[in-house]
Amino acid sequence: MTPGLHAVPPPALSRADCAAVAARLVAGVEQVVHGRRAAVELVVAAVLAGGHVLVEDVPGSGKTTLARAVARATGGTFRRVQGTADLLPADITGSAVWDPERRQFGFAAGPLFGHVVLVDELNRTPPRTQSAFLEAMDEGAVTVDGVRHALPDPFTVLATQNPLEQHGTYPLPEGQLDRFAAALSLGANDAAVERRVVREQLHGATVDRLDAVTGPAELAAVRDEARRTHVADAVLDHALRLVEATRTSPAVALGASTRAAVALVRCASARALLHGRDHVLPDDVKALAGPVLGHRLVLADGSAGTLAGQAVVAQLVARVPVPLA
Repeated sequence: MTPGLHAVPPPALSRADCAAVAARLVAGVEQVVHGRRAAVELVVAAVLAGGHVLVEDVPGSGKTTLARAVARATGGTFRRVQGTADLLPADITGSAVWDPERRQFGFAAGPLFGHVVLVDELNRTPPRTQSAFLEAMDEGAVTVDGVRHALPDPFTVLATQNPLEQHGTYPLPEGQLDRFAAALSLGANDAAVERRVVREQLHGATVDRLDAVTGPAELAAVRDEARRTHVADAVLDHALRLVEATRTSPAVALGASTRAAVALVRCASARALLHGRDHVLPDDVKALAGPVLGHRLVLADGSAGTLAGQAVVAQLVARVPVPLA
């Protein structure tokens, strides 16, 4: 018997209801994450697309606050994993534990068994532990001692990493990066936003006072509705041409995968729902191409990081023609 949280049948919601839930998610997160509208919308779109998100930036830039705010706003169970060099796979998936009363081993679930899992500094975990996330992120399940255990549904991993401090870190391999639907770098706040953040934080962490605006069952219904968003053939072809451009560009040594193409279209569908539309526009694809494709690329000049990949994708977006119909 799986220790995971069993999915509750999604409620019947209209498309307008689903768009309203998506808007409430953005508004809820923005109560504590100020001046980051584009980043908040991106994370919400990725979550509604059923994907995972990697937030890459320097310490103290708000990565963890953003992840915690999304987790609290979406409701459900929240788990946190702090990445360290001695973290073992069993520390996150769970392991067999002897039950003296039943005189047999039973499975004790690890912190992966939550609706939203925050992994702080994922690149500080060793490769063996990083690999333990692959099955969970791709299939929504973990296998321990030959037994497969389903994870809660919906299941979202929000991971952070610091791009500059490399002492004691293990770079994420291409296969790991490809499991993230989107990646972003927050950048610096302007002076007015920073002043507001500092003033509010003087009274304690604002994210701790954030209430949930939805729950797992409702979130699952919104996710299902997002996938029913109409994608015209011309828009789909445009997305595929962008992905193909990453494979043929001389600036790229390894381009985006088919998984990346699926993630791009799903995230664009979720963005359309968030903006109250029943169809995907080329602008949805263009807006998300950098965050969805950039972190997956291996660049020919050896440069790495979210921003480097997104800069190359931005050039490709400018070159690939937008469909007229």
